[in-house]
Amino acid sequence: MDGIWDTRADTMKKGDNLREVSPITEKTIIDNDGFTHYFFTKMIFKNPWYKIPLDEYELFKKYIDGGSRSYPSDGNIPCDIVASEARIILNEIVELSKDSNSKHFEDAKDSLKKGKFNLVRGTLKLYLGKYTTRDWRRKRFTDDIDFWIFKIHVLHHVLRRTGWVRNEKTREWEKRIEWVNPDTNETKKQVLIAANDLDQLLDFGAGAYLEGTGLKNVFNKKIKRGHDVDLSDLINIAMVRGQDEKYLGDKGREEEWFKAWEAFEEAANTRNIRTTSNLISLCRISMGIAEYLERVSSALIRYNDVIFNKNFITDSELTRICRTSIHWVKYLSDNGSEATRKLLHDFYHEQAEMKPLHAKNLREFAERVLKLLNSKYKHLKVIFEIQN
Repeated sequence: MDGIWDTRADTMKKGDNLREVSPITEKTIIDNDGFTHYFFTKMIFKNPWYKIPLDEYELFKKYIDGGSRSYPSDGNIPCDIVASEARIILNEIVELSKDSNSKHFEDAKDSLKKGKFNLVRGTLKLYLGKYTTRDWRRKRFTDDIDFWIFKIHVLHHVLRRTGWVRNEKTREWEKRIEWVNPDTNETKKQVLIAANDLDQLLDFGAGAYLEGTGLKNVFNKKIKRGHDVDLSDLINIAMVRGQDEKYLGDKGREEEWFKAWEAFEEAANTRNIRTTSNLISLCRISMGIAEYLERVSSALIRYNDVIFNKNFITDSELTRICRTSIHWVKYLSDNGSEATRKLLHDFYHEQAEMKPLHAKNLREFAERVLKLLNSKYKHLKVIFEIQN
């Protein structure tokens, strides 16, 4: 049992990070019933480029600058740029399914039986399905589009038509992408990769084989792999659980969530050292981020009116702030600075109200995962707890 939360308990392959999952030694106790309680601290992702300010005004400034918390990512291209390329490909497949004169007509139709978004998985699945926070969708980066298409020739045909080139050496499809960095106005260039995971039958380690594109399949891989970026994705999904009005009362979406929870149950059932460590880390980080979200909410409530003060937020500063959203840039251009300040003020007020709800979702999520995990270790008289 001692090895379950050892600092190297979930050692990962080359290129991955180790996760600190050691309990608070002095808080490890044995109760009167003989149960050993292991206490863990709350934590957030370590970000070498951002230190959370203790001062509330500095926290507010960091937030409106768009840098209050950068999400761990495993790529270099903003997800909104990648999503645009993915939509081009998916829409081309849709067009093929409508063209009865095309030799790909029947196969394209067959590929779309479960909807076009079921042809992608992983990061883009979460992005296109809007399973996550808007903040995540703006700040997440990736380098590839992971497809799941059995009619491989349909995908290859569409990739050729939309400007992709097959690299015969790596056997991957590539496309050079350009976009403008909103912070620096600098033009960036990067090679984007399109991969059909059915071609490669990828194994992500720790038994995390790909089985499909459903939310449960996504959860399964991310829980077992447990990289910081994977836990971050899971946390951002948990944040918006039940908060998106678009899906409130949507029976299909509710059933999908119910089915996806089975991934956590199956992971906990294994009582695998690495998986247990991943779940403990998921709970610790969820609790830590919940506290952080409440701090940001408090800062927004206290200093939101500063956006109207030109001594603190000059027009040039306002222009820089707007660069984090193409919609804000356009709004500023069309409506001027005063109207834009009002727009941002309303947005920050909305976010101040939303973040405590996200924090509540995260705490309930962490408590549920912890309760599930503890139920699997009850026979060993072990209880995991997160320090308040």
